[in-house]
Amino acid sequence: MSSNNANCLYCHRKDSETPLVNLQYQGGPLWICPQHLPLLIHSPAELIGKLPGAENLKPADHND
Repeated sequence: MSSNNANCLYCHRKDSETPLVNLQYQGGPLWICPQHLPLLIHSPAELIGKLPGAENLKPADHND
């Protein structure tokens, strides 16, 4: 069930080490582990240098 080059874009763990969530972004597949998915949602600036265009992503608005 392993995908070629499937590793977390943040921590680089492979799908043999942790579950990975597949993302489609800028025409290509990306993978992120559940531990780092909150970064994509709440703190995308922390992905600058790891995710192309992360500097243009805005964190989720919270209406708590």
